[in-house]
Amino acid sequence: MTRLLRYAVPLTLGAVVLAGCSGGDDGRVEAGHTHAPGQGHTSLPVGDGTRVSEVGYSLAGLQVRQQPEGTGEVRFRIHDSEGAPVTDYVEELTKELHLYLVNDELTVFRHLHPTRDADGTWSAPFDVPDAGAYRVVTEFVAVDEGGNGDHVVLGRPIAMPPGDPGDTAAEDRAVSVTVSEAPTAGLDGELGLVVRDAAGRPVELGTYLGAYAHVTGFHRETGAMVHLHPLGAPDVTEDGSELTFHAEIPDPGDYRLFAQVRVDGFLHTVPVELTVARSA
Repeated sequence: MTRLLRYAVPLTLGAVVLAGCSGGDDGRVEAGHTHAPGQGHTSLPVGDGTRVSEVGYSLAGLQVRQQPEGTGEVRFRIHDSEGAPVTDYVEELTKELHLYLVNDELTVFRHLHPTRDADGTWSAPFDVPDAGAYRVVTEFVAVDEGGNGDHVVLGRPIAMPPGDPGDTAAEDRAVSVTVSEAPTAGLDGELGLVVRDAAGRPVELGTYLGAYAHVTGFHRETGAMVHLHPLGAPDVTEDGSELTFHAEIPDPGDYRLFAQVRVDGFLHTVPVELTVARSA
């Protein structure tokens, strides 16, 4: 199997997401990577979700099955450079694989955690309010033949069937997320986000999958994905609960971020518009 050449000790990263409010997994570890005992180094992330193959890994066998009552099921496998299904992964933010569904207009976003069969087939139920052109993005850390972790992001376009006509994505107005500091493109950007309740007051943030927030963003022109997590706990002031992210964003331009935060036990997914300036 192809081994990545860029290795680093585990890093704390950052992320964003879209309108919705629900319960969810309650991570109970600090933000960052979760590694099995004795695991080797993990590479820096490779890929931005716009390519089906990266560094010897491929997103294969992607299909959507319609289920009763307007729900669906997405199924796929991750293949190595020899075309064999990958079945050995390192947990990243408490999960072996993160799955994102986003439509081309960036108005519908889903962050899912599929289950894996023994043969390496991943599957997850989903519901989307609108049929049409979507992209499936997978993020995972696969264990290579040397015992190291290959952090890879793959994506493939797909046509989604219509969901339940009554299932619409109502905007989540219980929580607001605004940009307090916008990053410039490059390796050393910094993103600041402020979280407030509907009355503009600071909130007490819980954790989701081991982090105080997840931010998944997409470049409006290219579709390239960025995935960020805060550097630590929020700074709570009378202006709101502010989170700081190390934002390694290579391309300038307009992004739509989807910020996921847990408040009062509920997971809120809030869209945020961001413009990343070109570095000087």
